[in-house]
Amino acid sequence: MQQFIFKTGDALLTSAGMAWDVGWSLALGFILSGVIQAVVSQERMREAFGRDGIREIALATAFGASSSSCSYASAAVSRTLFKRGAALVPSLAFLFSSTNLVIELGIILYLLLGWQFTAAEWLGGVVLVAIMAVLVRVTYPTKLIEEARHFTEEGSGHEHAAMPLEGSTIWQKLRNPQLPVQVAQAFVMDVSMLWKDLVVGFLIAGFLSVFVPSSWWSAISLKGSSPWLAVPANAVIGPIVAVLSFVCSIGNVPLAAVLWSSGISFGGVLAFLYADLIVLPLLDAYRRYYGWRMAAYIGTVFFVTMVLSGLLMDVVFTALGLVPSANNNIRTEVTHFSLNYTFWLNLIFGGLTVALITVARRHPMQHGHAHMHHDEHEDHNDASRANEGQS
Repeated sequence: MQQFIFKTGDALLTSAGMAWDVGWSLALGFILSGVIQAVVSQERMREAFGRDGIREIALATAFGASSSSCSYASAAVSRTLFKRGAALVPSLAFLFSSTNLVIELGIILYLLLGWQFTAAEWLGGVVLVAIMAVLVRVTYPTKLIEEARHFTEEGSGHEHAAMPLEGSTIWQKLRNPQLPVQVAQAFVMDVSMLWKDLVVGFLIAGFLSVFVPSSWWSAISLKGSSPWLAVPANAVIGPIVAVLSFVCSIGNVPLAAVLWSSGISFGGVLAFLYADLIVLPLLDAYRRYYGWRMAAYIGTVFFVTMVLSGLLMDVVFTALGLVPSANNNIRTEVTHFSLNYTFWLNLIFGGLTVALITVARRHPMQHGHAHMHHDEHEDHNDASRANEGQS
């Protein structure tokens, strides 16, 4: 019993250390995301996604990269785009890019796993979109897509109109005195959607790093076997671990760090990171949005896409000699606190976080004039309740 209590304390300390290391980067990412949301008109973006052409896919990918990294929120926006007439491929391209190409995810990967993982995540996000587009076009289920577009959703709520800042140019919008208010509101909405995922992600990573022996991870990753067997197997294992872990969005990065230090291959870790869009609560959300058949189709296409992308990134980065060495001392490093740059950055961005929360409370988002994030938040709550119901 005493050993269990000691290990629990060690796991909580590890979780706290991981959160401390990336705290400032989360705040920075949310602030940048809030600025982009305030100056980019989402309504105009929706009108541009009606075809499956390269231009529309590229535009949807860029739009997703400038949006929230919350998987639930991204799924809700993708649903809205699709139900309003956007073609399927651009709608799904938005979903992939909004969870794999966002700034805060890249920063956290850099801090916990190294620049190679950041580069592979961002490059892989583009590869994900490309592979998905090919798979959908090859298997294009016309009748199923129309059924899904007109499917009567379970628990659907009212949609709120987006109210972008006034101004014909981005520079004029950046000079708008309402910009701090809009950024603060988007910041608080992002945090309110993500904090549970983040807390769960850090806790799972901390407890797995302490309670699960390295020999177990080595066994499931086929460590020591031929790369011709281990690399493809890990690319499949990664998404399966993601589905069963229930951890999505950037909350899965700490667990990815544990998997990497425990022997999972480079491509397997990347496939795990890509697979935040097929965790069980999100698969259930797809079912509620589009029906069982379309949810199964999306889940299958996504799984194949993630496996192929992880495998391709592993091959490319290995060939270029860019696969980093695993950090077997990550738990020791994250539990070492000192007055370094992380301390001062957390202090600065912690102050900015308090300031933004204060502004948002003084200027609450109105029901009839909320950003699309409010609607995303409702869908996130629905998915969270589904998550809790299955736990």
